Amino acid sequence: MSGLRLLRTLRFDATDELVFEHAAAPDEWAVPGGFAFANDTPETLIGKRLQAFRHGFLGLDSFGWSTFVAVAAVSPEILDELTVRLARHFVDRYGAPDLAAALPVARHELDFARSLAEPHPTNTVLAVERELVDEGVRERFRVVKPAGGEVHARVFDIVAGEEEP
Repeated sequence: MSGLRLLRTLRFDATDELVFEHAAAPDEWAVPGGFAFANDTPETLIGKRLQAFRHGFLGLDSFGWSTFVAVAAVSPEILDELTVRLARHFVDRYGAPDLAAALPVARHELDFARSLAEPHPTNTVLAVERELVDEGVRERFRVVKPAGGEVHARVFDIVAGEEEP
């Protein structure tokens, strides 16, 4: 593996399905996605759109939103595929004139996502907080750690059961 890292959507529970108009599926490649709010104003950032603005990462399969992402290894080939996929999204959704014009913008967005992922070990969980400020949009990214830095309970235990006849 090349050592490249990127972000993948992560879901701990069903909350994303409730708070976002369109939730990303678990385990999609993702970018921060702040570009999706470039033309928004305080008047348009309401309800579920506001939730996506404040706390969402954009999944690159569904183009839905995820509250959390995890750092994951990515191959150069997958990174190239994601660049083309995001560039097509820019053409289809945001009116980029053509794929050639959208590719450098998509590459820049994926480079930004990689810059967030690469300082961290695989499986590090990240969250975003966005707010409108006088200068535009302020984004803060943080590592999400369990309380006290340790996991306090097991998710499940394997126990012996009865065999079926």
